[in-house]
Amino acid sequence: MQEAVLLLVLLSAMSGGEALYLIHLPATSNVTENSPPETSVHRFSVQLSASLSPVVPGFPMIINSSPLTEVFRVNWLSGTDFEVVTTDKEQLDFETGPNIFDLQIYVKDDVGFMDLQVLTVQVTDVNEPPQFLGNLAKGLDLYIVEGTKPGFIYQVEAFDPEDTRQNIPLSYFLIPPSNNFSMSANGILFSTTEFDFEEGHNSYCLIVEVRDSQGLTASTLLQVNIVNINDEIPRFTSPTREYVIPEELGPGTIVANITAEDPDDQGFTSFLLYSITTINSYFVINQLTGTIQVAHRLDRDAGELRQNPVISLEVLVKDRPFGGQENRMQITFLVKDINDNPATCTKFTFSIMVPESTAKRTLLLDLNSVCFDDDSEAPNSQFNFTTPSAVGSHGRFLQDPAGSGKIVLIGDLDYENPSNLAASNKYTVTIQVQDVAHPYYKNNIYIYVLTSPENEFPLVFDQPSYVFNVSEIRPAGTQFGRVRATDRDLPQSSTVYSISAGGAGRHYTNMFWINPKTGELKLVTKVDYETTPTYTLRIQATNNEDTNSVTVTVIILEKNDEKPICTPNSYFLAIPVDLKVGTNIQNFKLICTDRDSSPRSFRYSIGSGNVNGHFTFSPNAGSNVTRLLLATRFDYTGGLDKIWDYRLLVYITDDNLLSGRKKADTLVETGTVTLSISVIPHPTTIVTTTPRPRITHRILRKNVYSPSAWYVPFVIAFGSILLLIFLVTLMVQLAKAIHRHCSCKTGKHRKPLVKKGEMKNTKREVVVETIQMSTVFDGEAIDPVTGAKYEFNSKTGARKWKDPFMQMPKWKEFSPQGATPSRAVSAEETGLPRSTDKEGNGLSGTAQAEGAGPGSRNQDGKPGTQKNRDAALTGRASPKPHPGK
Repeated sequence: MQEAVLLLVLLSAMSGGEALYLIHLPATSNVTENSPPETSVHRFSVQLSASLSPVVPGFPMIINSSPLTEVFRVNWLSGTDFEVVTTDKEQLDFETGPNIFDLQIYVKDDVGFMDLQVLTVQVTDVNEPPQFLGNLAKGLDLYIVEGTKPGFIYQVEAFDPEDTRQNIPLSYFLIPPSNNFSMSANGILFSTTEFDFEEGHNSYCLIVEVRDSQGLTASTLLQVNIVNINDEIPRFTSPTREYVIPEELGPGTIVANITAEDPDDQGFTSFLLYSITTINSYFVINQLTGTIQVAHRLDRDAGELRQNPVISLEVLVKDRPFGGQENRMQITFLVKDINDNPATCTKFTFSIMVPESTAKRTLLLDLNSVCFDDDSEAPNSQFNFTTPSAVGSHGRFLQDPAGSGKIVLIGDLDYENPSNLAASNKYTVTIQVQDVAHPYYKNNIYIYVLTSPENEFPLVFDQPSYVFNVSEIRPAGTQFGRVRATDRDLPQSSTVYSISAGGAGRHYTNMFWINPKTGELKLVTKVDYETTPTYTLRIQATNNEDTNSVTVTVIILEKNDEKPICTPNSYFLAIPVDLKVGTNIQNFKLICTDRDSSPRSFRYSIGSGNVNGHFTFSPNAGSNVTRLLLATRFDYTGGLDKIWDYRLLVYITDDNLLSGRKKADTLVETGTVTLSISVIPHPTTIVTTTPRPRITHRILRKNVYSPSAWYVPFVIAFGSILLLIFLVTLMVQLAKAIHRHCSCKTGKHRKPLVKKGEMKNTKREVVVETIQMSTVFDGEAIDPVTGAKYEFNSKTGARKWKDPFMQMPKWKEFSPQGATPSRAVSAEETGLPRSTDKEGNGLSGTAQAEGAGPGSRNQDGKPGTQKNRDAALTGRASPKPHPGK
C-alpha cells in the first residue's frame, strides 16, 4: 500500500508545475505530554495544481503513522490551510508511551493529482504533580464505629508520574491539622479520640495533601463518618398512665397512644417496636406507632368486666426486632358503663327497584321486619321511626301510619315526567330508628328507590318520508341528507341506522352509505343521472327496544358532465392542391352525440394546425352533424403556404345554446377529434386508365430523403447486401452441385438454352425484391385521384389499399412524409418473374424506391419539377405490353 502511494506521489511530482503538493511539509513539531484534545501540533498548506481543482473532501488525511496511533488528525482551517491537532482517543504520556511519531499526510484533488509528506511529532516531558490511586483521587468516604478506641484508620497511597520506579518518597499532610485525627509522613491516618455518635459530630471532612521532592502537591478529600450503634435504652415520653374509656367502643377504636424515643435513633423513627406483655383479649397495640386499639367488644354489663371494670397492661418497647435495648411501663384502663343496647336493624341500607307505572298507595318496605332492640325490659326494648326525609322525594313517599316503619308510594314515578327527570329518577329516603328511652340512641336507615323504565312509546322518524337531491357531479363521500328517529322513552338509548333495501347501482351493491350513529347519508361513489335518475332507499332505525323504517327518495340532479363523442374520432384526408373553395372535402362529415346535451347545442372550432385558415366546418354550431369545407385556396407558388401535411385538432363544445352569462356558471364539456390532411400537388403526367382490373398508371415522382427517416435507406441497403451475399452463395452452391452431379460433358452446354418466343436480351432482366413489414392500420381514407379506399397508420403514415381491385396493380404504401401512392409495375406487365410477400402485395424494393408519386418533394419541401421527373423516368424499364393489346 505504501509503495503504491509513494509511486503515485512520485509521478505527480514529475508532472512539473501542474502538480499538487504540500507546503511546510515535511517538518518536525513538538507537543507536550497530556495535551488536551484539539491542541495544535502543526499547520501546513496545499498548493493546488495548475487546473485549480479543489482538494477532495476528507483530504488531507493521515494514512499511516509510526508507531500506529489515533492521537492525531487533520482539521480544515480554510480553502487550502490545514492543521494537525490532537484527539481525545488517546493520551500522550512521555513516561509510558512513545515519544516520537512519524505521520504520513496524504492529499489529492478532483483531477487525480496527489502528494504525500511526513510530519515528525516529538512529545516533550512536563513535570507532573503526584496523583492519588484509584477512587482516592475523587475523594473517599471512611466509616468508624462509635466507641472505637483511637488508632489506625486508613493508609493513603499516591504516586509520582515522573518516578516510574516509585523510588522517590512522597510526604503526606492533613490541611489543616485536626484535633481528632493525625497523619503520618508515609500516609497513615490515625484517630486520636473515642467518638460518641449521640454527643459529638457525626462526620468529619479531612483534606489530605501529598508533596513530591520538587514541591508539587496534590490533594484529595476524606469524609470520615461515625457509624451509630445501639448502645442506649429507649425512654417513654407519653405522660398518661391511666385511661377512662366507655364501653361498647367499636373494634379498632384508638384508646391510648404510647410514645417513646431512642437516643441511638436520631433521624430514624421506625426502629422502636411496641408490644403488650399482659395476656388480654380486649386491646392490641400497633408495634410501629404504639397506638392501643380495641380488639374485642367491651361489654360492661356482662362477663368479668361486670365484677372488675379495670384492665391493667404492661407495655414493652424495644429498639431492635431481636436483641438490643428495651424498657417497660404499666398502664390501666377503666371501662365506663353506658346504655349499650340501642335499637338496631339487620341492615341499614335498602335498594328498591320500582316500575314507573306502580300505582299509588303501594307498600314498598316494612322496616319492622328487619329492626329490633336487644334490651330485655321496656322502655329500653322499645323504639320508633322518624318521618322520612329526602332531597327530591318530597310528596312521593310517606310512612303510613306515622312512626310505623311502613313506607308507601304516594307520588308519581313516571320516568318521562320533567320533574322526575330533574331528580334523575333516583330517590334517597332517610329514616331514623330511635330508642324511646334515654339517651334516645338513633341509627340512620337509607332507602334507595330506583325507578325502572318501561317501554311506553314507539321509535318514530321526524318525517314520514324523506326526499333528498344530489348532483351527479358530486364526488364520493359527499353528504346529501340526514334522517333522524327518536323515542320518547327515557333514558334514551342509542339508535342505529342502516340501509335495509334499495340503492343498488350497476357496479355497486349500494351506491349510498349511512352513518349508523348519526343517520347522515353519503355517496359511496359518483352517481350518474343518465344511468339511474332516482333511487328509493329503505332506512331502518333500531334501538334496544323498537325498530322502525322509513322511505328515502334520492333524486339525482342532472349536470352537463358528459363530453361530446364524435364519429370518426380521427381521420386521414388527402385533397388536391387546386380544390375549389367551399368544397366538402371527400364528403367528410362528423356525427356527434352527447348523453346529456341537445343535438343543437354543439359548437365546432379548429384549434392548432389550421395554418392560414384553409379549413372550416359547416355548420359550425347548432347541429350534431357538420361537414369539413375548404375555406380558402392554397397558395404554394406565391409562398403564402409552405405546409403540405396538416394535423387539425377539432374541438366540439356543448355550450351553443347557453348565453354568455350562463356559460360562466354552467358546466361545459369539450370533445376532440384529430384530422390529418395531406395536400397533393398537381400530377406531372397524364393518368392512363383501362377497364378494371387492368389499370396502368405511369407516374413520375422524385423520392426526397427525409432526415427523420434515416433508418429507411440503412435498412434497405443492409438488407440488399445480405440478400446479395445469400444469392451469390446460393449460385455458387448451385454451380458446384450441377458440376458434381451432371453426367454430360461440360463443353456441350456453354450456351444457355432459350425457349422459343423468349427474349434473348439479358440486359433488361430485372430482379424484383419484396420487403414485407408488419404494419398496424388504424385509419381509413379515400384516394382523391382514383377514388379507391385505403387504410393508413396515423403514426408512421404507412398505407394499404382496401379495394381488392386496387390490390392487383400493387400500389406502394404512403411514406411517412405523406407522399401519394405510387404503382409498382407488376410481373405480368414487365414479363419478369413475380416475387410476392406473405400479404400478396407483389411490391419490389426497387419499385418502391423509384415509385415516388406526384406528391414527392425536393429538399426545400417543394414539388419535384418536370425535369427531375423526366430524368427519373429514363432510368426505369418500360413495362412489356401484353399480347393482343
